[in-house]
Amino acid sequence: MFGNVYNHRRVLVTGHSGFKGSHLVAWLLRLGSDVCGLALPPETETSHYTLLDLPIRSEWCDIRDAKNVERIVKDFRPEIVFHLAAQPLVRRSYSDPVETFSTNIAGTVNLLEALRGTEEVKAIVVVSSDKCYRNDESDLAHREDDPLGGYDPYSASKAGQEIVAASFRDSFFNPRGVLLGTARAGNVIGGGDWAADRLIPDLVRSAIAGKVEPLRSPDAVRPWQHVLEPLSGYLTLGQMLYEGSAFAAMGWNFGPDSLDTLTVGEVAAKFKKFFPQVNFRFAPQLDALHESKFLRLDCSKAKKELAWHGVWNAEEAIRRTAQWYRDFYDQGQINTASDLDSYIESAIKGELSWVK
Repeated sequence: MFGNVYNHRRVLVTGHSGFKGSHLVAWLLRLGSDVCGLALPPETETSHYTLLDLPIRSEWCDIRDAKNVERIVKDFRPEIVFHLAAQPLVRRSYSDPVETFSTNIAGTVNLLEALRGTEEVKAIVVVSSDKCYRNDESDLAHREDDPLGGYDPYSASKAGQEIVAASFRDSFFNPRGVLLGTARAGNVIGGGDWAADRLIPDLVRSAIAGKVEPLRSPDAVRPWQHVLEPLSGYLTLGQMLYEGSAFAAMGWNFGPDSLDTLTVGEVAAKFKKFFPQVNFRFAPQLDALHESKFLRLDCSKAKKELAWHGVWNAEEAIRRTAQWYRDFYDQGQINTASDLDSYIESAIKGELSWVK
């Protein structure tokens, strides 16, 4: 897979203790990478990262701690970097905007500054968000050249992260041949997510507690995808950057097809079909904190220029996510490895280029 680029490479993953980061590390280990993770310890009592017990070097460090970040980077000497460390929640950004801006913007500065002094690094993937775009609530899908912006602190911080990454790329990395790209993904689902204020984890927690989950924004439209979908995009982008494809050093959307852009209510209903214990009710809040109602991504550029394509549609992603949680709570079984096996098998059948 990925042209064996990751085999025996030193790969730094920030935010490795999170939902998406832990899945990425599991995949990198399968690809033969020597992985170092840099992150805060998991926030939730039950953690996907802890359950996986991954055999990597793990550095517990706040990305805002510039000296420690520099120490870790200099000691590990990464060749490829995936920057996922972030304050990732919109509602939390309202309650603590300082944490959000300092983590997502200043934290990115700290990492890129540390990498600026590292001779071995060749490829950097900064993971941003689909919320980095200025959202005018139209029904049009965002393209990579759309204006950046953000109403809430989280979205604004991700727009700021994009600007920081572009500045470091143009000012420092391009002149020395280090390639940096940014990745913008949609709403990810999958087994092992227990974060607060996310639809699937909230539904699962309520189901296990025998409660009815209120949906505050049932009509909000989002691009839903299984967590392995954007990760395949990140790994494809990292491969292109490492192999010296200068055209890849820019921003990229990794999202689902338009048919998989669903409302919150639609996703909840589909999830209940596969996880019958789930119960929910529509409870729109007129005085709720502002969140964008419409959010779609146009991923035609990644499909055309990176030859990247998704594998599972929303229905399959929801089915597998529900099965992961059902098996975990009923049998104590973790399906992460088998999900990755199935995903790769589906990609092979679809003759997708990155599995060759």
